[in-house]
Amino acid sequence: MLVLRHRSCDGILFRMTAVPDRAATEPLREDIRLLGGILGDTVREHAGTEIFDLVEKARVESFRVRRSEIDRAELAEMFSGLPTDQAVPVIRAFSHFALLANLAEDLHRERRRAIHVRAGEPPQASSLAATYGLLADADLAPSDVADALRHALVAPVITAHPTETRRRTVFETQHRITELMRYRDRTDLDGREEAQVDLALRRQILTLWDTALVRLERLRIQDEIVSGLRYFEASFLEVMPQLNRELRTRLREMYPGVDLLEDAMVRPGSWIGGDRDGNPNVTADVVEMATQSAAATVLVHYLRQVLELERELALSIRLTDVSDELLALAAFDDSPRRADEPYRRALNWIHARLTATADELVAEELDGRLDLGAERYTAPAELLADLDIVDASLRAGGDGLIADDRLLALREAVKTFGFHLSSLDMRQNSDVHEETIAELFAWAGVHPDYAALDEDEKVALLIAELRTRRPLVGPGAEFSAQTTKELGILAAGARAVRALGPAAIPNYIISMCTSVSDMLEAAVLLKEAGLLRRGDDGGAASGSSPVPVPGLVCPLNIVPLFETIEDLQQGAPTMRAVLAVPEYRQLVESKGMLQEVMLGYSDSNKDGGYLAANWALYRAELDLVKMARETGITLRLFHGRGGTVGRGGGPSYEAILAQPPGAVRGSLRLTEQGEIIAAKYAEPTLARRNLESLVAATLESSLLDTEGLGEDAEDAYRILDELAVLARDAYSDLVHRTEGFVEYFTTSTPVAEIGSLNIGSRPSSRKQTQKISDLRAIPWVMSWSLSRVMLPGFYGTGAAFERWVDGDASRLQQLRELYQKWPFFQTVMSNMAQVLAKSDLGLAARYSELVADKALRDKVFGMIAEEHTRTIRMYFAITETDDLLADNPALRRSVFNRFPYLEPLNHLQVELLRRYRAGDPDPQVQRGILLTMNGLATALRNSG
Repeated sequence: MLVLRHRSCDGILFRMTAVPDRAATEPLREDIRLLGGILGDTVREHAGTEIFDLVEKARVESFRVRRSEIDRAELAEMFSGLPTDQAVPVIRAFSHFALLANLAEDLHRERRRAIHVRAGEPPQASSLAATYGLLADADLAPSDVADALRHALVAPVITAHPTETRRRTVFETQHRITELMRYRDRTDLDGREEAQVDLALRRQILTLWDTALVRLERLRIQDEIVSGLRYFEASFLEVMPQLNRELRTRLREMYPGVDLLEDAMVRPGSWIGGDRDGNPNVTADVVEMATQSAAATVLVHYLRQVLELERELALSIRLTDVSDELLALAAFDDSPRRADEPYRRALNWIHARLTATADELVAEELDGRLDLGAERYTAPAELLADLDIVDASLRAGGDGLIADDRLLALREAVKTFGFHLSSLDMRQNSDVHEETIAELFAWAGVHPDYAALDEDEKVALLIAELRTRRPLVGPGAEFSAQTTKELGILAAGARAVRALGPAAIPNYIISMCTSVSDMLEAAVLLKEAGLLRRGDDGGAASGSSPVPVPGLVCPLNIVPLFETIEDLQQGAPTMRAVLAVPEYRQLVESKGMLQEVMLGYSDSNKDGGYLAANWALYRAELDLVKMARETGITLRLFHGRGGTVGRGGGPSYEAILAQPPGAVRGSLRLTEQGEIIAAKYAEPTLARRNLESLVAATLESSLLDTEGLGEDAEDAYRILDELAVLARDAYSDLVHRTEGFVEYFTTSTPVAEIGSLNIGSRPSSRKQTQKISDLRAIPWVMSWSLSRVMLPGFYGTGAAFERWVDGDASRLQQLRELYQKWPFFQTVMSNMAQVLAKSDLGLAARYSELVADKALRDKVFGMIAEEHTRTIRMYFAITETDDLLADNPALRRSVFNRFPYLEPLNHLQVELLRRYRAGDPDPQVQRGILLTMNGLATALRNSG
């Protein structure tokens, strides 16, 4: 096997091993050789030759392990007893290499796409260009397209995650390295220029090396809010408005005569600061900070853009025609030195009104202010109206080319982001709602023991309360700390809605929703906050239409979250029952008959395993689509996906196309988490590609037949029904029925350390118990990922396939046919194969050695190993391939090239876990564990 080396003065640090399709991958190899070589030089020069040699030896031995030249135990022995002050820089070196390898791979994908475009090849699947072609071929009626896109929305919802803890400096340094590498690749440099770029790269990689990857103190939710807002400045503020403008223009060209996409289709959401399910750190102050910080971010952007427009639009009235409306807008500024520059004067006034708006909406004094005593804009529509005047005047004067630049981008940004920037969802567990309602009812004399009532009695009481106008809470009311906090958070949300508009907090999500009373409890709490009112009371506290409407109105959607397999199965009946309540249906009618439902990927997987959870979700969507059709509502599904396959992750384009017919219908919301956010949205090119993929899949799923089963659908559904039962039984046999499993899990993985070290602001469990059901999904999945077992992404599936086929060749053929024609089944299999390719049971066996009870260790690890082997065997049989990544060459290349570099991180994590659990007081031990978690998460790219 050919080996390529990048030599530094004293040796070799990182190198690439040859892979198939060498010509296509050579630029990637060159990039990694360059970055790895610079990193190696940096390690040697700043950590010392001894550390450099240790890193180099670990690298060489890791590749020898992959080539089966040495046993893993020999490599593990190398780290046994290694002083912690030497282990930490080794961990840092391999973690930095993973980060740089990610960067190089992203640039290579960008490079390959550009080659395809320049070669005039057909547009690639998941691009909007390819989607437009498919839509054109389908010859759709404009009216049908308009109907399907009536509630058009694609909303990536940013959520906090313990592995996304990188410092702003690290984030910005990565961006600078990306730009330097992009410049180096695209520019014909002479020797001197290339040396200058390489010197700049060395400077940035040294900055990276000298900057701590993670924080010393525990991450606060305030830090997570700030981190989430980075992506707006990095990409969203530029890319989302641009994409919305292009979408509207192209679709209206394709389907004339209907006003498509009046509202922006791509709009951002966030959970950071509003999701208090199991997170005691979310308070009223945090909700206020989240909404205020978001508003400040977008208002600063607007102020800067208007200031730039003032500088650019020095057009003279002596040289171009100007509309009367523009002159009227300019009349507010009577500056003599700008007498013949009406555009500047008009923008000066817009600037002043924006300043007044910012002063009113956010507490901090923003940069770029212009205080002229102007009145504030009361709504984004007023700002947009003034900008439209400027736009219309430019176009009427023949200056449309100028209008199509910064001004057009700003107008589209206002349509996309309003004054709120990003819609903050509020979420709380249904148990907390019940406890809060019980206290309120008891204090108000409604009922002394609400929790003791049966479901029908609760519903009757809640409906009666929704019919009244009176509040439950009066002066002098005293409640428990939890209820006081809940009321405070709801009041903060109401203030944000009143100040920033209904888009600021449009959704109220109910975790672990199982009944009609769960949904009506949320409605009563929103009523108590003044958000839900009768329409003829002058409108809810929402800025909604001043025209009185009969019945109840609320600016927030009440969104049930169905999480466990049983709850998913009961989702449609629950929705039918709540829509039969006249008061609730009034709320839906006030929303144009739109009802959002959230589906939980994480807890359903933890509850029943990979295959059973995926099928429960598909079945739930089928049932919900039928329910929506029969009840006359428009259904919007919100997919609570995590980054990893065990939490619904995997390629988004394929996942959306794999939804059942009618499940998308022009709108889609999905959560984006942790290291996945950086991988998708860290800079404009990445963000554009990934957002475009979401939109392309949404359009195709809404307007085309993507299921492909036809008359065979019911037979396919029956097969998956049977497989899901078998898979859940096999999964439950291990996770829920094997004595000692919890001990094995908590001992053989870093789950305890995820909870005890400074990782994320949220506790690792909803309750302080040792039950798997109470553990949050992120640490559950993350722990199995770090230990390289990847159990949530495959366990139970192989056993289900094997038992269902049971040696019958005709049954195996049925599964093969499903794989060939059904996108859902293809996606399930492909994502599982990705997990299996990233798993490594040799390394997992090292983690299992942390379990002191040998009998327990052998039993549980033996079950895992057997299922792992069985699942791979059945995957090969069904797909008729012997390559887990045959359909994903980019991931195959990544796994082949980078996984030997993960080996030292795993061995060092095990070693440091031993020391930490043995009571080693050195704080560097804890630091090292945290760094291994961060490094492995970076390298795996979807660890939790």
